[in-house]
Amino acid sequence: MTLDEAQKQVDVWIKQYGVRYFSELTNMAILTEEVGELARVMARKYGDQSFKAGEKDNLDEEIADIFWVLVCIANQTGVNLTEAFQRSLEKKTQRDKNRHINNPKLKEYGEK
Repeated sequence: MTLDEAQKQVDVWIKQYGVRYFSELTNMAILTEEVGELARVMARKYGDQSFKAGEKDNLDEEIADIFWVLVCIANQTGVNLTEAFQRSLEKKTQRDKNRHINNPKLKEYGEK
């Protein structure tokens, strides 16, 4: 599925099942909540915390939930994710094409 297809599919779902998009501000709050849920799983899976009884390792689900809300926000604000992501890649390439390769901290980390 392409980013464009994802945007279209979310839009169809919203119109068919969701009645309408939540407001932009509500979706921003939902995005923040979803990122917190991802942080909880990351802290338990890769950090020093352990899963509580009944909690599950649903990292993929939490990432997908974040993507869903990001697509909703893009759709309702008129952002074409394919174009925006391509511009972001180009910006990062121009800005960072030598930065990370020459970062001794990254070389040290990769050798451990």
